[in-house]
Amino acid sequence: MTIPPEVQAPLIAALRRAGVRECGGVLLGEHVGTNDFAVRSLTVHQPGAVAAFVRGMGGMVKAIKTYCRSKGNDFTRFNYLGEWHSHPLFSVQPSAKDHTTMRELATDRRVGANFVVLLVFRLHCQQLEGSAHTYLPDGSVHLSKLDLEGIE
Repeated sequence: MTIPPEVQAPLIAALRRAGVRECGGVLLGEHVGTNDFAVRSLTVHQPGAVAAFVRGMGGMVKAIKTYCRSKGNDFTRFNYLGEWHSHPLFSVQPSAKDHTTMRELATDRRVGANFVVLLVFRLHCQQLEGSAHTYLPDGSVHLSKLDLEGIE
């Protein structure tokens, strides 16, 4: 999962605004190669509590539809990839609750996703760090490569 600099900038701004509170949103992206995706846009929901983020469904569907429409409804190339949120005071590894929530989303036949990705971020010494996990409809979870372009 690649996060280009132009997507990192609003992400970092959201993390700074939220401070010690968790924040998050939706990942919208592009299929760029076999098992290779790039985040092209993300939404930012209102910050939650210090150790909790509540998924906001309100604008999520509209954001996904708007993004897909802007890309010519080429759903096999441009689509919803999953979600992101922050762990400003904790490890960037998903919590047990994070795993449960994403597994439920990935295995929900009404959602119809082939996969969903969870990215967890934080600012550590003002540097962006994160993790990527992919959840499949069979209930499995896989650690995925996270490429923060431009960050060594």
